[in-house]
Amino acid sequence: MKKAILIMVVCIAACAAVFAGGSKEGDTYTLRISTSQTEQSLITRTYQELADQLNEKSGGRLNVTVFPSGQLGSDEDVLEQAILGSAVAVNTDAARMGTYVYDMGILMMGYLFDTYEECAAVTETATFQSWIEQLAAEHGIRILSFKFYDGPRNFVTNKPINTPADLKGLTIRTIGSPVCVESIGALGATPTSMTPSEVYNAIQSKAIDGCENQDTSTFSSRYFEVCKYLTRTEHFQLMQGLVCGEKWFQTLPEDLQQLILTTADEVGEASAQRVIEESLACEEQMAAQGMVIVNPDKTPFKEAMIPAYEKMGYTELREQLYAEIGKTV
Repeated sequence: MKKAILIMVVCIAACAAVFAGGSKEGDTYTLRISTSQTEQSLITRTYQELADQLNEKSGGRLNVTVFPSGQLGSDEDVLEQAILGSAVAVNTDAARMGTYVYDMGILMMGYLFDTYEECAAVTETATFQSWIEQLAAEHGIRILSFKFYDGPRNFVTNKPINTPADLKGLTIRTIGSPVCVESIGALGATPTSMTPSEVYNAIQSKAIDGCENQDTSTFSSRYFEVCKYLTRTEHFQLMQGLVCGEKWFQTLPEDLQQLILTTADEVGEASAQRVIEESLACEEQMAAQGMVIVNPDKTPFKEAMIPAYEKMGYTELREQLYAEIGKTV
């Protein structure tokens, strides 16, 4: 009987270790990084660089691997696993984090920032630090870094977009979050949400009139085959974050916690210039395929966005962030 009880206790302990994602094996801590993007995508390659550096810098105490193409499940599923304590981290954006801490959603509002440098600067502010603490304490989510970048997003359509008036009557696919839907609507388009895999056929069949997207994804998705124009409105600056569960993060020794945080920021910042260069290279390749690149005056687009900040309750917060990073409206 005692032997049976002992076996049961051992089995329970083993199951608990599996549930925790095998986060500690002797002196080794494992972490699986998940992204829904493909192995060839720039953000996946950046995360692989991060994994390689962490494995090397930790002297083998960290065992970090990257799983692209949603191999570990949808982003929402993996995030839930992380919150429950599994040794997983997932690529995310501010819109998704805004469902936990509402104010953080402002980072995906149209024309909040004009450059990556401004995006990076806001992550150093006291306001952003308060969001980090709130996510950890109230929701069990630990931000490892929000300095990853996937470039600005532009309109991809079959008519040139020179002013917001040109978007009127056009159904445009966007990210299905309130901040993105409200921003695209404020610019004059009719926003709609669908999975990225559906967009090409939807444009081809004229179910929608186009989409808004970052250049690297527009090129890899071959939207230039079904759309004539790429209009460089750069309305969203696509900040990307890497988050894990606070439960798993607190199992790490303090030196490994700091190593992950510091290295993630360094890799994110270093990759930003590559993102910008690759985005421009993608535009050149799409132009060579016959796509017309339009460079409109952004001023009327920025002016059209102002009411959206009022509607979402972000006007004062925007001013606060601008004051913290030294930006004028």
